[in-house]
Amino acid sequence: MDYMEQALSLARLALGQVSPNPAVGAVVVSGGVVVGQGYTQPPGSCHAEKVALKQAGDRAHWGIMYVTLEPCRHYGRTPPCTEAIIAAGISEVHLAILDPNPLVSGGGKEQLERQGIKVYVGEREEEARQINEAYIKFITTGLPFVTAKFAVSLDGKIATKSGDSRWISGIEARGYVHNLRYATDAIMAGVNTVLVDDPQLTARSCGGRGGSARVQPLRVIVDSKGRTPLTARVFNEPGKTFLALGRSVTPEERKTLARADVEILELPSKEGLVDLEGLMKILGERQITSVLVESGGTLLGSLFDHQLVDKVVAFVAPIIIGGKEAKTAVGGKGADKLADAIGLERVSMETVGSDLMVSGYVKR
Repeated sequence: MDYMEQALSLARLALGQVSPNPAVGAVVVSGGVVVGQGYTQPPGSCHAEKVALKQAGDRAHWGIMYVTLEPCRHYGRTPPCTEAIIAAGISEVHLAILDPNPLVSGGGKEQLERQGIKVYVGEREEEARQINEAYIKFITTGLPFVTAKFAVSLDGKIATKSGDSRWISGIEARGYVHNLRYATDAIMAGVNTVLVDDPQLTARSCGGRGGSARVQPLRVIVDSKGRTPLTARVFNEPGKTFLALGRSVTPEERKTLARADVEILELPSKEGLVDLEGLMKILGERQITSVLVESGGTLLGSLFDHQLVDKVVAFVAPIIIGGKEAKTAVGGKGADKLADAIGLERVSMETVGSDLMVSGYVKR
């Protein structure tokens, strides 16, 4: 049995529930038998290692632990996991990756080794990094990990010339997107998307992260001129909404938006557009570790132009829309030469229903 793969599977169960903490899975093995397992609980509760150790009890003594991220050695909301591992009498620890958090990085490993515990690093490293790609960027830069998601026809259109866009992708792809929403801290859209599609921007899958305001992703509407109507569905869904404006707000507007429980972020730039770099910095300060952008070409183009996108998830539907006036997925300034086009690496492709999903990471 691949115990690290089991730990990775457990870590995936924590996604969408534990931010800004990393999603970690842990397995305790004794005599070739799994005696304890666990994954990170919501902030303030137990880390994966402690859940697994509690389940293992006395059987953890002289056992082996497999954990997807280096155990913490510092006091936060909970005591250090390294102390729990030492106290349990674990003899050997296998780590998928070291924790990039400066408070931890390498220190947890060293503390365990000083107590005579054998530590091995690097099993299933790439998979472990992918699970915590948002945490890794956030903890090292203070900025959220940004994923651009869009659905296009075979000829690259996101809507017909009349603006009809429901639905380009199939039901299976739309279900997959709800899984992406579930795992993210915030969903971002531009004002044009709100005006044309009136989306809910909520996660409606995975046991419904559903109707609870406490666990719905934050909704962020980017609106340079303040055109978002208060009748928009995003203001009437469970959870919190940020309205990022590219201009100052009048006192009357502030009162009206406050009654709708909308938080206003005033981010004007010289061009009268929303300062996207400033917006990402504010979101990072609010401990938003990941942002899923579901928008039209204007916002996506600006994010690509400002080099703010980390990952792309694109669904390609087997249809041809045509029409020179039909809109494409990414606007903005774009590249003058093919040599300047934005490239993706670590690209993967798979079919989701009748659509092709292409995902990859933006080359820097």
